[in-house]
Amino acid sequence: MAFIDYYKILGVDRNATQDEIKQAYRKLAKKYHPDLNKDDPSAEGKFQQVNEANEVLSDPEKRKKYDEYGEHWKHADEFKQEREAYSRAQQQHGGSGYWYSMNDGEFTEGFGGTGASGFSDFFEQLFGHGRGGRGGYHTMSRGQDIEAQMHLSLNEAYVTHKQTFSINGENIRITVPAGVADGQTIRLKGYGQKAMNGGENGDLYITFVIDKDDTFERKGDDLYTHVNIDLYTAVLGGEVQVKTMDGIVKLKVKPGTQNDTKVRLRGKGFPVYKQTGQFGDMIVSYHINIPTSLTEKQKDLFNQLRAAS
Repeated sequence: MAFIDYYKILGVDRNATQDEIKQAYRKLAKKYHPDLNKDDPSAEGKFQQVNEANEVLSDPEKRKKYDEYGEHWKHADEFKQEREAYSRAQQQHGGSGYWYSMNDGEFTEGFGGTGASGFSDFFEQLFGHGRGGRGGYHTMSRGQDIEAQMHLSLNEAYVTHKQTFSINGENIRITVPAGVADGQTIRLKGYGQKAMNGGENGDLYITFVIDKDDTFERKGDDLYTHVNIDLYTAVLGGEVQVKTMDGIVKLKVKPGTQNDTKVRLRGKGFPVYKQTGQFGDMIVSYHINIPTSLTEKQKDLFNQLRAAS
């Protein structure tokens, strides 16, 4: 496929401002709109090219990549990674560094100095050609990184434990430290895609997703929960049992406790990540259950209480 110059399509200079690009796009989009050119079968193709050119040049980040890499701008990140790998290889083998330039959408590339030459499979696929090394040396290329998610229950995230999973057909076993947070990412160096030509393997990035729990809500290292108490315990005081992550504890309820009263249990929260023996707190909220099916005798007693107060 021939190289398409987006600047020529819009009829603007390479130094055109965003306003100039916007004005040129609006003018051409109206000119080639299929609804206004039903008798011109070529209008639709031109309209699509104008939209494509505007999509790239109106976006500063995409335009920057296009200006540097031309028609290969979508592969800019991969090209940058390859270029860095080439530079490292040259430094290791006494060369003066990899060079490249782009003119009218065509790439020219090579090595300065002597001692190494060659292209990875990525370059051969992207640019359609390659060169053999004069010394039989093939440039090392770093493998791609891999991103993955690992779902954990709150109970699993509470304790240090082992997890086994499979990446590229290889079973990997890792230790998940207690206190890992939702959305936290760890890197396993060298567990990504295999490198080409003996280069460095990519890395594996694992992002933890902590599933919601029916009993506890986690905020940082603190845990939040609620306990239902009856009206009589709230008024007269008493004792309730509260579930924590490591067992049941008994709490004394003070007489006259109000609805949504909060009690803090020190050290009963979540373990602090990689700080052995340190825990957050648990905050317990009391929810008072109001009786709804009173007998006549009970109603009479409540009326007496109201009259007495």
